[in-house]
Amino acid sequence: MIVVRPTTPDDQCWTSDTLRLGRGSTTVARLDVPVDAAVLPGFVAELGVRRAGLVTYVVGTDGVETVTLQSLARGQGVGRALFDRVHKMVLELRAPRLWLITANDNLLAIGFHQRWGMDLVRLVHNGVKRSPRAKPSIPGVAGNGIPSRHELEFDLALTVP
Repeated sequence: MIVVRPTTPDDQCWTSDTLRLGRGSTTVARLDVPVDAAVLPGFVAELGVRRAGLVTYVVGTDGVETVTLQSLARGQGVGRALFDRVHKMVLELRAPRLWLITANDNLLAIGFHQRWGMDLVRLVHNGVKRSPRAKPSIPGVAGNGIPSRHELEFDLALTVP
């Protein structure tokens, strides 16, 4: 069973290590702006006694942006459980939308978010190519051989009663 809970100060080292493991850094660059995801609020997914995933987010006036989503146990529903929890929080906050930015080479994220129900609403042409100014460690070509060039914005507009 997957249990999802808010991050706590006790998770800080694990959060930083998990972000570095999956991204090479705690810094995320999107829309040409660097963000230290390690200091953001988030949720941790636990499978039994071990931490199995992390999501971080930013609450803004235009909605909630999911900054990172990482599963350490692929295919077991961890990413879905984390994203469902963020969605629940967005509804509780009565935020107008849930959104995120990913790169054109991140095929797992693109598929996941579309299956989850989000819409691709914007392509930022050459957005990733500009991001090395904000995060120099971004590779020009992803591990899957796809050039990292563009940022894709996914969105779930919410009707708030």
